[in-house]
Amino acid sequence: MTAETGMKKVIVTGGGGFVGKAIVRQLRSQDVRVTVVGRNTYPDVLKLGAEVAVGDIRDRDFLVSVCENADTIFHVAARAGIWGSWEDYYSVNVTGTENVLAACRANRIGHLVYTSTPSVVFAGDDLCGVGEETPYAEDFLCHYAHTKVLAEKMVLAANNAELKTTALRPHLVWGPGDTNLIPRLVERGRKGQLKIVGDATNMVDISYIDNVASAHVLAADSLHGDGRAAGHAYFVSQDDPVNLWEWINDLYFRLGIAPVKKRIGFKKAYLVGTVLEKIYSWLKIRDEPRMTRFLAEQLARSHWFSIQNAKDDFGYTPVVSTETGMERLVKWVGDSGLLA
Repeated sequence: MTAETGMKKVIVTGGGGFVGKAIVRQLRSQDVRVTVVGRNTYPDVLKLGAEVAVGDIRDRDFLVSVCENADTIFHVAARAGIWGSWEDYYSVNVTGTENVLAACRANRIGHLVYTSTPSVVFAGDDLCGVGEETPYAEDFLCHYAHTKVLAEKMVLAANNAELKTTALRPHLVWGPGDTNLIPRLVERGRKGQLKIVGDATNMVDISYIDNVASAHVLAADSLHGDGRAAGHAYFVSQDDPVNLWEWINDLYFRLGIAPVKKRIGFKKAYLVGTVLEKIYSWLKIRDEPRMTRFLAEQLARSHWFSIQNAKDDFGYTPVVSTETGMERLVKWVGDSGLLA
């Protein structure tokens, strides 16, 4: 335990992933004892001085046993992406979260920080500077968003005097070590496979990885301290929305990749997504289609949010600027071999 935090023994589900590992890194920098729950052994996590418990969050008995004597859980593990079966998404995102809550109760763990997503409120329309009062979506174009709504509601409903819970909604997390967004952008950019969807005026929030990790630790500190974050969800971002296509093309320019110039109208992209979804479902293709209805909406609509509540309730502020983050990202891409 250090002066910075009241946490002594922490569990991080999904701690071998992009966001989870960043949280582990910040906790270990404060000498907090950390056990990562994941499906593999992660050498990078072990080098940080954390322990690794290999198992599945869908296994309740395993999770209850692993979480013994912990005082805090960061539940980061999730089935991400926008394509796959309802059963897969539900079993990980909903049943897995039920098991995390069961582990908290069985072990009298008093603090739970859940990693959610702004997709829980995305209903296909522009979202410009809105806050957490925005209602949950009710109609869903992907199982990911639907199951994350169910899980977030469950976590927040569990908040009480014995178990303080909060949910964070970081948007478009990026930075060195990214295994999803940036590698896909680089690959599609180099192959010329990306097209501007819509009128290219849409503004979006982005979230640098170190800022996202910092928000999680600050929220946990609040649960241990004054408890202002308990029972609430919070948007997390750079607090500086960007034009999506200008941001992508700026990244491409820095990496020596040709800018995205080809365009496709939103209605046409949505139609293409509809057709591809039907074909992939009929043929039972497991790979994600190049376009889906949800992706068309995400690429064409504005979605950025107020983070005032995170500032007020647990002192979050982005410590790494977008420009500094971009410089670090470009160096990492060059060093990682993604351009090879």
